[in-house]
Amino acid sequence: MLYIFTGDGKGKTTAALGQAMRAVGEGKRVSMVQFIKGPWKSGEDESAKLLLPDFKLVKMGKGFVGIMGDNLPREEHVRAAEEALDYARKEAESGNWDILILDEINNAVSLNLIPREKVLEFIDFAEKKLEHLILTGRDAPPEFVAKADLVTEMRDIKHPYQKGIKGKRGLEY
Repeated sequence: MLYIFTGDGKGKTTAALGQAMRAVGEGKRVSMVQFIKGPWKSGEDESAKLLLPDFKLVKMGKGFVGIMGDNLPREEHVRAAEEALDYARKEAESGNWDILILDEINNAVSLNLIPREKVLEFIDFAEKKLEHLILTGRDAPPEFVAKADLVTEMRDIKHPYQKGIKGKRGLEY
């Protein structure tokens, strides 16, 4: 089954992590590949270690693209996204995982780091290899949504960031 967590609101990665925690509790094995998040620390980095070997989290992104002080050449972000998709293919092919989460892959597509056609090909491939595939990130392309079995859109109604309050460690990252 293909699940998509998308939208402008908070909670897409959190929903995927919740699915992972639930699945691990039922004896499933889950691999999560992060396409944008990279060098900075977040709470899931440490909690993922507690769920080894049934849950594996691999950060492959180089961080936010073109915002929040990003000064990396665009080519580095493109290369990182391509490497993340290649890695995800190996994870799906390995037979070691029941569920594969591609965190913020929708963002990677909307930022033109990866062509949507490559991701559509990956979806077709992965659905034959895995019980479940979960895609997260804003701006899920309509083609992904059409293929999905479950789509949840997080809608931003109110957020402390709108008042200039920065994200809180352990809640937003």
